[in-house]
Amino acid sequence: MKTEKEEVKVEEKEERNEKKVNKKDAAAEDKTEESWRDSIYNPRTGEFLGRTATSWGLILLFYLVFYGFLAGMFLLTMWVMLQTLSDDVPRHQDRVKDPGLVIRPHAIDISFNRSDPANYDQYVRQLHSLLQRYNDSIQERNDLCLVGEYTEQDQEEVKKVCQFKRSLLRQCSGLPDTSFGFAEGKPCVIIKMNRIVGLRPVGDPYINCTSKRLSPLQIQHFPPEGRLDKMFFPYYGKKAHPDYVQPLVAVKLLLTKDDYNTEQTVECKVEDPTCATTTDRDKFLGRVIFRVKVSE
Repeated sequence: MKTEKEEVKVEEKEERNEKKVNKKDAAAEDKTEESWRDSIYNPRTGEFLGRTATSWGLILLFYLVFYGFLAGMFLLTMWVMLQTLSDDVPRHQDRVKDPGLVIRPHAIDISFNRSDPANYDQYVRQLHSLLQRYNDSIQERNDLCLVGEYTEQDQEEVKKVCQFKRSLLRQCSGLPDTSFGFAEGKPCVIIKMNRIVGLRPVGDPYINCTSKRLSPLQIQHFPPEGRLDKMFFPYYGKKAHPDYVQPLVAVKLLLTKDDYNTEQTVECKVEDPTCATTTDRDKFLGRVIFRVKVSE
């Protein structure tokens, strides 16, 4: 058996070994903490995140020059491209060389009860809204142009605007009859041709509307024969020709009581050699089809 002195010596030896281990662990922890701090900023070498101030300056200069070059190249190509464009005329018009037609009221199916004004009020309001800028008092500020002649203004900075008074639409002008014929069951529909920059119709263009039924439907056109006078062409674009008003054609459907409660299909199309109305790409090019049903 161990004596008392021997046990004391063993205990002292174990304490010394434990202290050594603790000192080593503390030293290792201090070394790890110092290494982590040095990875951010090393006071001995002056490095920040592993790079000296000179190294950081050079790499920042490189990227500044590199991205500056890319930005300059992009701006140069944009500038060159913009030099080829015109503010007034689209560069490519091959997809819209032939005009389409749109109608007001803005509805393909026009159905209403002529005995109920609230039933067709939305249609009437759309027509009045369209014709506001065609009021005679406003149009008198525009120019009187030569009938049957193109209004050529290629060299003019300020493009003149030819008059188109709403009174030309007569019974469909909303002046003698504010309901545009809806109250009597003989509604008016206004047709306009889409604007095409530089379009010059070859002949005397007009819009012709016919019914898609066996027996003919009487239709009145305003202006007479649905003519679109040449004086409203060409159009020079939204920026060069901001006050331009395009000509309108109104049709009045002379429905009888026998036509009530039956859907009437009407097709309108532009008649002119310049404007294509039959193509495999777009069967509605230069034409529009709408349906009208009146009840009482």
